Amino acid sequence: MSDLPGETGARRRVVVIGHGMAGAKFVDQLAARDPDGRIAVTVYGAEPHPAYNRALLSGMVAGQYRLDDIRLGDPPPGVDLRSGVEVTAIDRGRHEVQASDGSRIPYDELVLATGGQARIPPLDGLRTDAGDLLAGVAVFRTLDDCQRIMSAADQARRAVVLGGGLLGVEAARGLRARGLDVELVHAEAHLMQRQLDPAAGRVLARTLRALGIGVRLDAGPVAVLGDEAGGPGRVRAVSIADGTELPADLLVVACGVRPEVTLARGAGLDVRDGVVVDDTLRSVTDPRIYAVGECAEHEGRVYGLIAPAWEQTEVLADQLSGVNPAARYGGSRTVVRLRAAGVDLAAIGETANCADGTDGAGDDADVLSFTDLTRGTYKKVIIRDGRLVGAILLGEIATVGTVTQLFDRGGALPIDRLSLLFARSTCVSISAAPAGAPAGGTVCQCNGVSAETIRAAHLAGARTVREVAVATRATTGCGGCRNEVSALLSTFEEPAALPLPS
Repeated sequence: MSDLPGETGARRRVVVIGHGMAGAKFVDQLAARDPDGRIAVTVYGAEPHPAYNRALLSGMVAGQYRLDDIRLGDPPPGVDLRSGVEVTAIDRGRHEVQASDGSRIPYDELVLATGGQARIPPLDGLRTDAGDLLAGVAVFRTLDDCQRIMSAADQARRAVVLGGGLLGVEAARGLRARGLDVELVHAEAHLMQRQLDPAAGRVLARTLRALGIGVRLDAGPVAVLGDEAGGPGRVRAVSIADGTELPADLLVVACGVRPEVTLARGAGLDVRDGVVVDDTLRSVTDPRIYAVGECAEHEGRVYGLIAPAWEQTEVLADQLSGVNPAARYGGSRTVVRLRAAGVDLAAIGETANCADGTDGAGDDADVLSFTDLTRGTYKKVIIRDGRLVGAILLGEIATVGTVTQLFDRGGALPIDRLSLLFARSTCVSISAAPAGAPAGGTVCQCNGVSAETIRAAHLAGARTVREVAVATRATTGCGGCRNEVSALLSTFEEPAALPLPS
């Protein structure tokens, strides 16, 4: 890394490419560590919108949230934000970036937070002769995509969603909440196969079917069929491998996300799945260039999740600000939350073990599991060497707060291990805790916000979930804690009747 800010007397120049969730978070954290303004920050955001919470887009489709509900807020004062401007090239020799508005900005350090782009399968009929997506087809990735889907949904009756991963399940649930007939088509044997085991996948499929969503598994799509009448055509059906044609006025492609590494590759950086970085988040190719979030590959892994991205930005902000030059990133523990109407799901750490724990020779994991198909409930925890290393909670997740904290902190497990699956008096979800109780439990795992912090924000005047989000950042990660925050706010007494927190 080049000299730390302030060592030469001149302001250091940090350029950030990407103003999504990772880029916006990094800028906030860097500014918080640089109160004297020793660092000049320029941020390029290819999207014209203010930074927003991508994890809540499915809630917008379902009508739960408005644009104001998912905004992340403005950048700190003094940050040069260039929204709607795309960086077109990185000149490593001259240490500058070139942008679509003609600007050329020099940098001392360059941070890539370019995120990911939707994977679009090469299906016959998906695109027009000009290369555009067929009318009535949309991917599910950005705010503009979300707005296109909502506009199309207003004119549609039948929707097909391609992809049964997290994005596909969220999209299908959102469209069903808008009143559409929805078919979810997945090429794999069970839903969300990256996060769930087969048993959990079966329960999730049953839950979605009970909500009125058709689920087709082992059903690879073959072609998109268009109606040529009156123009270049629009989608009318999707053909799947068994020959079935599924009628569709709207087709949503949610087949996953791949790291956006076009700029990095063009600049000659080492790119595999993502930009290869070391424990400092520095590119292994160029010591002036760093990467965080969905575009970064650390120790052979691209996380594609919010919490790991924010852990990376914290480490990088510590380094580039000089607050802690020794900060290092050692990988992340993964927690995936799905909170759609009628579907509560948490997948934590290791989840691949079969329900009976016998899937690997010599595997010493203990597995506790419970299934109730009628109620759509599946619970499993995986324990190794006396520590909780993984869990799946689906349908009834009252213990998710306790389980997540034990996973995060590696704490000692309770003697009654069934309390990890079934709520007891000593194992209560934080949303059920009374407002006046000692609230050291974490409500927002993504930002480490406790119930007591939310109570303090309430005492300071925050009355809505949005106001709490601005004050504490709670709900601005995966969004899974939004209901808990709302529940806490509804239980708080008026500030005048409460003692100030010590």
